[in-house]
Amino acid sequence: MERFNYQHLFYFWTVAREGSVVGACKKLHLAQPTISGQIRTFEDALGEKLFVRSGRNLVLTDIGRTVYRYADEIFSLGQELMEVLHAQPTGRPIRLAVGIADTLPKLLVCRIMKPVFSLPEPVHVICHEGKTERLLADLATFEVDLVLSDAPIGSTLRIRSHSHLLMESGISLFASQSLVSVCSKRFPLSLDGAPFLLPTSDTALRRSLDQWFDAQEIRPLVVGEFSDSAQLRAFGLSGVGVFATPTVIAKETQEQYGVSLLGHIESIRENFYAISVERKLSHPGVAAIVEGAKDNQSSVLEEERN
Repeated sequence: MERFNYQHLFYFWTVAREGSVVGACKKLHLAQPTISGQIRTFEDALGEKLFVRSGRNLVLTDIGRTVYRYADEIFSLGQELMEVLHAQPTGRPIRLAVGIADTLPKLLVCRIMKPVFSLPEPVHVICHEGKTERLLADLATFEVDLVLSDAPIGSTLRIRSHSHLLMESGISLFASQSLVSVCSKRFPLSLDGAPFLLPTSDTALRRSLDQWFDAQEIRPLVVGEFSDSAQLRAFGLSGVGVFATPTVIAKETQEQYGVSLLGHIESIRENFYAISVERKLSHPGVAAIVEGAKDNQSSVLEEERN
């Protein structure tokens, strides 16, 4: 195994943080030729340029940004280790970067992440929303600590990770009061020909709904398809169609969006996962979300019974 020079990595990390060799010299109390030489040696060992000049400033290359992310993780963990060993609190909020699949209802995300804010230490949460594939790429490069998704990680993706089932829930249908009045009779057969707002075809919920429609011999009138769950619900509020949401947040959906409950589909079970890199399970924020899943699932079952 090729040995890695962590002293070179530390010099590089300091230059990147300070923004210049001069700044790193002041920070480390070393001469400029020493640090410049160490950076060149490090680049030669890697076979890659880590910085390029932009005027008087040094700018990280694409490879440099990748190396910096790993270096920042390494030395931040090292500092925390020393503080733990000396029984000294860090004095800084715990940073938790979470990638959130844009198909997840925002109300559900708030519920899943609520245990994080009950930790004894202060927490600084950074949320990134996007497509699951992009978020998993960020997870692989440690740009996020956790990805929340409605599907576990696929076996085709070469990312060392673990999918934690957080909860499962039935599905409830909502619409404006006027539309519910029309569709409530002979439900669910009344959905045949009814205007419907659906998630896009690449989502687990859409596939489940399509299968359910086929089994019930229902052909809804699809008036809109959305990749963003908040946009879908906004259109539902405007009264243009029926939409589905997890039963676990049925009450919150009615209160926030002012829509009415049309009915439940208990045969459709939607699952929600936290996907983390295995070694990151020690992160207190990640652990709080995963451990809080048991309480969340108990609440789901209770709400569905009621």
